[in-house]
Amino acid sequence: MNDLDFLRTPEGRALLDEVRDTDPAQELAVATRLRRTHPAPLVSAALGQARLRQRAVAKFGAADAGRMFFTPNGVEQSTRASVAAYRAERLHGLGVRSVADLCCGIGGDAIALARAGIRVLAVDRDPLTCEAARANADALGLADLIEVREADVTEVGTAPYDAVFVDPARRGGRGRIFDPEAYSPPLSWAVAAARTASRAAALKVAPGIPHEAVPADAEAEWISDGGDVKEAVLWFGAGAAPGAVRATLLPGPRTLPGTGLPDPEARTPGRYLYEPDGAVVRAHLVAEVAAQVGGGLLDATIAYVTADELRPTPYATAYEITDRMPFNVKKLKALLRERGVGTLTVKKRGSAVEPEELRKKVRPQGPNAATVFLTRVAGAPTMLIGHPAR
Repeated sequence: MNDLDFLRTPEGRALLDEVRDTDPAQELAVATRLRRTHPAPLVSAALGQARLRQRAVAKFGAADAGRMFFTPNGVEQSTRASVAAYRAERLHGLGVRSVADLCCGIGGDAIALARAGIRVLAVDRDPLTCEAARANADALGLADLIEVREADVTEVGTAPYDAVFVDPARRGGRGRIFDPEAYSPPLSWAVAAARTASRAAALKVAPGIPHEAVPADAEAEWISDGGDVKEAVLWFGAGAAPGAVRATLLPGPRTLPGTGLPDPEARTPGRYLYEPDGAVVRAHLVAEVAAQVGGGLLDATIAYVTADELRPTPYATAYEITDRMPFNVKKLKALLRERGVGTLTVKKRGSAVEPEELRKKVRPQGPNAATVFLTRVAGAPTMLIGHPAR
């Protein structure tokens, strides 16, 4: 019996309940106490699973994470629940009622698809990962909609399913993999599989995928959640607009489609600075945001937009700029002291200076708050100081 098998028994579940809220600082004491009545390997397995569940809360929420089963890679590589739910609803809206989920991992996307009323074949080649996916489908009451199959995804027929979803592994022994053809399976294989889907297909890829690597018959969508870019998705078939790009912001969703605007021109800094959402930047849609706010770029190579008027947009955060100066730590320190700034937010684009390094040098003190942008204006290293616009 492996760890997951044990943890799913009544004894294992009871042990998981006992260690559920264990503080990491108290883990040794808890382990010592429990080993008096339980085998040491089982205590270690329960505490390890408790740690994974605590890490998974950020992606799955406390209610689901507290019932699910994880592997270390599963927590690291699984899709955030809000993103998976958005994608599942888009597929459901296209009339998809069955999906072949290839490279399913611990089942995060399969769970979202099943909750949208879609029948899922979840495939992975790793036995322990498949066991976790089965355990999660069962724990969340979705086993009737999710079939987990241990197999090589390249050998699985997808013809009986309306849609194909592929989430290739993008991490190896040395960390993240940036070359799409080094994914497992390679992007070219995933694209070929997508093109055989009877209705629609979605391929999850790294948000840093080069635009030139996106197939001409795919629609590319970059997704952020709470301001953090999470992934890019290549869409094929029904509902996809070949060659189109879009940025989608969660919660919402709010979607900004590309309109083919040319890059905006650089201009002198105005009263307001707009920081486009990361999904907008990755999708190369800064021009669309600049058009919305009537602005231009601070620098031709930097994704900061500046404008004279405040025009709210969900696709960028606006800041009112009060000061502009060439990069100079001593002058910044003096200005912050004069303004009584103790809470300093440091943002940067086009600067080699690390935010924490700058904070240590200026040592802000006082009751007020400010934001400093380390960037370039017309090619010159520049500091812009301000605060979120009201």
